[in-house]
Amino acid sequence: MTTITQSNNAGFPADLLIELDRSRPRDLRTQLEHGLRQAITGGSLPPGTVLPPSRVLATELEVSRSLVVGAYEQLAIEGYLEARQGSGTRVRGHGLDADLDHLGPAPYWPVPDPARFSPVQTTSDGKTPRSGLPDPALFPRSQWLRHYRDVLRGLPDDRLLYPSSNGAYELRAALAAYLGRVRGVRTAPDGIVICGGFSQGLVLLCRTLRRRGVARIGVEDPCFGFHRVLIEAAGLEPVPVPVDKQGLRTSLLDGLDVGAVLLSPAHSYPTGVVLTADRRVELLRWAHAAGTLVIEDDYDAELRYGREPVGALQGLDPEHVVYGGTASKVLSPALRLGWLVVPERLSAEVVLAKFLEDYSAEVLGQLTLARFIDSGDLARHLRRVRPIYRSRRDRLLAALRSGLPVIRPQGEAAGLHLLLRLPDGLDPDTVMTAAVRHDIQVEQAAWHWADPDTAPPALLVGYGSLRESDLARGIEALSADLADPCRSV
Repeated sequence: MTTITQSNNAGFPADLLIELDRSRPRDLRTQLEHGLRQAITGGSLPPGTVLPPSRVLATELEVSRSLVVGAYEQLAIEGYLEARQGSGTRVRGHGLDADLDHLGPAPYWPVPDPARFSPVQTTSDGKTPRSGLPDPALFPRSQWLRHYRDVLRGLPDDRLLYPSSNGAYELRAALAAYLGRVRGVRTAPDGIVICGGFSQGLVLLCRTLRRRGVARIGVEDPCFGFHRVLIEAAGLEPVPVPVDKQGLRTSLLDGLDVGAVLLSPAHSYPTGVVLTADRRVELLRWAHAAGTLVIEDDYDAELRYGREPVGALQGLDPEHVVYGGTASKVLSPALRLGWLVVPERLSAEVVLAKFLEDYSAEVLGQLTLARFIDSGDLARHLRRVRPIYRSRRDRLLAALRSGLPVIRPQGEAAGLHLLLRLPDGLDPDTVMTAAVRHDIQVEQAAWHWADPDTAPPALLVGYGSLRESDLARGIEALSADLADPCRSV
C-alpha cells in the first residue's frame, strides 16, 4: 500500500466530479453533501485534499454560495472536512482527531502502409490542420518555466540517472489525487504508468494483450483513425463497432470475438457523442461476462462547456477498465506526456512493455507536470482557457448558423473540434479547398470511418487556435464562395 501525498499548500482542484440532478432543486445541497461524502469515503478525495473555496465551487456548479457553505459546514460537523485559517477547507483524516500533517496511507483500489496515414493530416496548401488541438499561444510558459527551474534546483544528482520505467513517483502521486477528484478514477500511484502520450500507451497495451493471446480489438466506428493504424502496427486487428447518438452500440458486442474494446465514452471522436448511462452499464456487464478489457481514452474531458461532468468508466470497474489520459489537450502535445491507469493484474506487463520500448519517459518534464498539478496551476490554467475556448466555439457556431445554415455541426458540448455534417450534393473536397483559401483549417472526416467510402459527407474543424474575428470573416467569405460555384473552383 502506497501513501498518496499532497502538499498542504497545494492549490484547490479545477473541478470536483459532483453530479447534480437539476430536476430536484430543493435537494441540491443534499446531493452535494452526498457526492462529497462518497468521494471522500471512496478514496477519490484522499486526506489532505484542498477543496475549492465556496465561491469558486458555487460558480463551477452554478449554485448559490450559501448552499456550498452549508454543505461544507455539515461535512465538517460529521468529521469529513476541516477548515483551517489561511489554508482553506480540506479533507480530514480518518477520525476527528487525525492530524493531516501526519497521515497514514490512503486506500488502494485494489502495419499498414505508413504513407497512407498520418495522425495529423495536411491541407492542400501544406498547412497542418489543428482540429482537436489546443492553442499553443495559451500554454502557461511562465508558470511552467518556474516549476521547471524549481525541479532542477531541488533535484538530487542521483535523480539525473535512468528513471523508473513506470514513471516518476511524484507525477504518479499527483495524477492519482487529481484524477480521483476530477474524473472519479480509483487508483494509487502504483497503478499508473507514464508514457509518451496516449498513442504510445495504446501501443504498449496492444503488445501486452498480444502476448496474452489477444488477436482482435473492438474500436468505435468512427474513431480517431490513427488508433486503428496503431492497433494494426502492433499486430492486432481493429474490429469496428458502430457509434450512434448514444455512443458505442454495446448491444453488438455480444458474440464479438475481441479481447478488448477501445472507446472514448466522455467525448467520442470525431462525433462528440457521450456514452449513455445504460450503455455504460451494459458495456461493463459485457466485459465481466466475456472476461475482456475496456480501454478508456479520456482525451479531453476537462474541456467541457455547459454540461454536467461525465465521470470516468474506470471508477465504476477498475479491474476491467484501463484508463488513458494525456496532457496534449489541456496543455500541449509538445510535452509528449500521457498516462495509463492499469488493473493490478496487467501492471507489471505494461511496465515491461514500456521498458522494452524506450526505458522510460523523460523525467524532468514529469517532475515539472507533477509540481504544476500539485501547486494548483493546472486548475488555474483550466479556469483561464475554458472561457476562451467556449467563446471561440460560440462564435464559430454563430457564424455557421448565419452564413452556412445547411451545415450541421456536431459535438459542441466539449473538446476543441466540431464535426460538420454536409448536406447531400455539397462535396467535402470543394468545401475544404474553399475553406483553406480563407484560413479556415478543416480536414476530411471520412478517414475516421472504418470504410471511408461509406462515410457521410463531413469535415472536421478545430476552433482551439482560431481567433474569433477571423472565424466570422472566414465563414462569411466561405459562404460567398460556396454560393458562387465559379469562385470555389
